[in-house]
Amino acid sequence: MTTFDYIVFAMYGALIVSLGLYMSRTKKGTEKTAEDYFLASKSLPWWAVGTSLIAANISAEQMIGMSGQGFGMGLAIASYEFMAAVALLVVAKYFLPIFLKKGLYTIPQFVEQRFSKDLKTILAIFWIALFTFVNLATVLLLGALAMDTIIGTGDGSLLLISMIGLAGVAIAYSVYGGLSAVAWTDVLQVGLLILGGLITTVLALQHVTPDGSAITGIKHVLDTASDKFHMILPKGHPSYGDLPGIAVLVGGMWVANLYYWGFNQYIIQRALAAKSLPEAQRGLVFAGFLKLLIPLIVVVPGIVAWVMYSQPEGTAIIDGVRDSLTVNKPYAPNDNAFPWLIRSFVPAGLRGLVVAALAAAIVSSLASMMNSVSTIFTMDIYKEYFNKQSSERNSVNVGRITALVAIVIGIIMAVALQNSKGIFNVIQEYTGLVSPGILAIFMMGLFWKKASNKSALWAAVLSILFAFAFKLGKIMGALDDKGQIADGASGLEQFFGSLSQIPWMHQMGLTFLFTCGIIAAVSYAGGGKDDPKAIELGKGVFKTDAKYNIGAFTILLILAFIYAIFW
Repeated sequence: MTTFDYIVFAMYGALIVSLGLYMSRTKKGTEKTAEDYFLASKSLPWWAVGTSLIAANISAEQMIGMSGQGFGMGLAIASYEFMAAVALLVVAKYFLPIFLKKGLYTIPQFVEQRFSKDLKTILAIFWIALFTFVNLATVLLLGALAMDTIIGTGDGSLLLISMIGLAGVAIAYSVYGGLSAVAWTDVLQVGLLILGGLITTVLALQHVTPDGSAITGIKHVLDTASDKFHMILPKGHPSYGDLPGIAVLVGGMWVANLYYWGFNQYIIQRALAAKSLPEAQRGLVFAGFLKLLIPLIVVVPGIVAWVMYSQPEGTAIIDGVRDSLTVNKPYAPNDNAFPWLIRSFVPAGLRGLVVAALAAAIVSSLASMMNSVSTIFTMDIYKEYFNKQSSERNSVNVGRITALVAIVIGIIMAVALQNSKGIFNVIQEYTGLVSPGILAIFMMGLFWKKASNKSALWAAVLSILFAFAFKLGKIMGALDDKGQIADGASGLEQFFGSLSQIPWMHQMGLTFLFTCGIIAAVSYAGGGKDDPKAIELGKGVFKTDAKYNIGAFTILLILAFIYAIFW
C-alpha cells in the first residue's frame, strides 16, 4: 500500500470513532441508562436496524472465506446468503412480535419468561463463552490474517499489530457509546463495505479479459465457468457434503439460519432496539435486500479469480496468478482469492478504501459481539445474581468493563491459536452440536403451549448427545483419510462411521427433529397440559403492514428468479 492508501485508511478509523462517539452522546446533564446503552434508547429506524444487522453479520469470514468458497464450489455457496434473506422474513413476521411485546433486552430473558431461570442462566453462560472464546477470537484472527496478507507480506509479522488495531478501533467507540454507537456507525460501515466490494468485483471483471471491459468480463466468466454457476449441487459433486443438493432449500440450512437470525443475541439485539414493531420488521426486510447483494461482492470475485487461475481460452494472462492461487485439487476453496484480487488490481488510493471496507466488516462485527456479551452478562448474570438493585449508572459501567474484558480475552485466544491451523474449523463444527437443540427449544416454546420446562431441560442435554453421535465416526477412527469407513472397522465403528458420513446439514435437520420429539414426549409424559408460562398468541399478532408485505414478496420473487436461472 502507498502512503496515500494509509492516509485513507487512517481517515476511515478517525471517522468511525468520531461518528460513534457523536451519535451516542446524551443530553447535557444526563447519564446513559441501561436502555440507552444496551438498546440504543429503542430509537433505531428501519434503515439503521437493517444496515446494523448486516454489519454485525458480515466479517472476514464472508469477505475472505466465502470468496474462497466461490473460487472452489462457485455460486452454490451463495445459498447461505439467499436463504438468510428468507429467514429474515420469517423472523420479522413470526418472532419479533413476541420478542418486542415482552420488552426483552436479551434472548436469555425470553427463556426465563417461557421456561425457567435455571435454563436461562445455562444458556446465558453458554452464549457469553461462545461469543468471547470463539466468535471474537475467530473474527480477530481471520481479520488479522486478511490484513497481514493485503497490507503486509503474509508471513504473519503483522498479525498481532492487526489484532490490536482492529480491536482498538472497536473499543474506541463501542465501549463508551454502547449499541447507539455500534448501530449508527454500522450505517456508514455497510455503505463502505458494499462500495469496496463492488470496486473489487468490477476491477476483477475488467482484468479477466484482455479488452478491459467489465461487460465482456461478465460474459467470459459465464461462458468459461458455467459449472460454477449452479445453486443446487448434484450428488457426487466434491462439495455435496457441504451443500447437499435440495437440502439448502428445504433441509438443515433452515436450522442454521433461523437459529442465527432469530435467537443470536448480537444479531437480534438491533431489532429489539427499534422504534416500534413495524420499524423492526421493515428493518429486517431491508436487511434481506442487502443480503441479495452480498454474493455479488464476495462470491463473484472468487469465481473471477478461479477463471484467472485456470486460464481458459480468451482469459488475460496475469503474471504470478498460478503461484499465488495454487490449489491441490479441483473445487478446493482458496482463501487467498479476495486478498490477491485487492493486491493485484485495486490501484493506490482506492486500495486504502477497499482495505477500509474490509476493516469496517471486521470492526463492526467485533463491536456487535462486545456489546452483546456486555448486555447478556449485565442483564442476565450480574443483575440476577450479584446486584439485583444495580443502578442505571452502575449497570452501564459493568457493561463497559465486561466489553473490555471480553475483547482482551478474544485477543489472547486469537494469539494462542494463530498457528493452530484447523482449530477454528473444529470449534465451529462442534458449536453446531448445540444450535439445533436450542432452535427446537425456542420454536416449541414459542408456538406449542404444552412445552414444559422439564422437557426443555431434557432436550438441551439429549440434543447434544444425539448430535455428538454423528461425530463419533471421526473420533473413533472409523474413517480413513478419504472419509470412507476404514478396513477392519468393528460393527459399532462402522455404524458410527456411517452416521458421520451424513452431510452436516442433514445432521442439523435430524437433530432438530429429534429434539422436537423429545420435547413433545416429555411434555406429554408430564400430563400433556398447557404450560402455565405458555405464550398466548392473540388474534392478529402476526399481521404485517403493506410495506413489509410488498418488500417480502419482492425478495421472494427475486430469489425465485435467481434459482430458476442458476439451478
